[in-house]
Amino acid sequence: MNRYDRSRRLLAIAIAALAGFVDASGFLAGDRYFVSFMSGNTTRLAVDLTSDIRQAMIPLGLITGFVLGVTLGAITSDRAGKWRKTAVLALSTLLLCGAALAREYGSIAAMMAALVLAMGTLNNSFRRNGEVTVGVTYMTGSLVRIGQAIAAAIQGRPLAGWASTVLLWAGLVGGAIAGAVTYSAAPYYALGLAAGWSAALALFASRIERRSAHSEI
Repeated sequence: MNRYDRSRRLLAIAIAALAGFVDASGFLAGDRYFVSFMSGNTTRLAVDLTSDIRQAMIPLGLITGFVLGVTLGAITSDRAGKWRKTAVLALSTLLLCGAALAREYGSIAAMMAALVLAMGTLNNSFRRNGEVTVGVTYMTGSLVRIGQAIAAAIQGRPLAGWASTVLLWAGLVGGAIAGAVTYSAAPYYALGLAAGWSAALALFASRIERRSAHSEI
């Protein structure tokens, strides 16, 4: 996170909050399965394989959809060049719109499929040389860095970038709380709100990338 300027750090935190919002909404709608937290779905897959193989097809399908979303997002990012963040967020917006429509028409399966594709795509928001530089839908790495920062502080070593890492995690938590509250109160509107949120972030990303393009002229 600390390698990026303030605008890009803010964008990463806002995307993490969006991921938390969507994951909480999907969790409540989809029988306690996740749409961005694939470690949790992997554990559910393993447990279900020991008791009900047919039930295991649900987390397996979600994991597969997520990987396909990552693949689609990576191709989109590569082809978009300097506009990769805008393109990835625009694609995520379209997929979230599809999820909202599926929810409106009562198809939870189609909704979950669109959500995992969107969340997989979203992980390509921050890439460099083909590698993800900021994980915006999973926080295990961020929590590890927070723990390492605490260890450094205890031993009197200087800290670097810890505040941005904490804010990234807090963004996901805050978004998940907002998603849970919103979906519980207005399930038919929550995903439409998420799509609008994603569209706003795509516009914000386009401003960042336009500014960068102009600075290189």
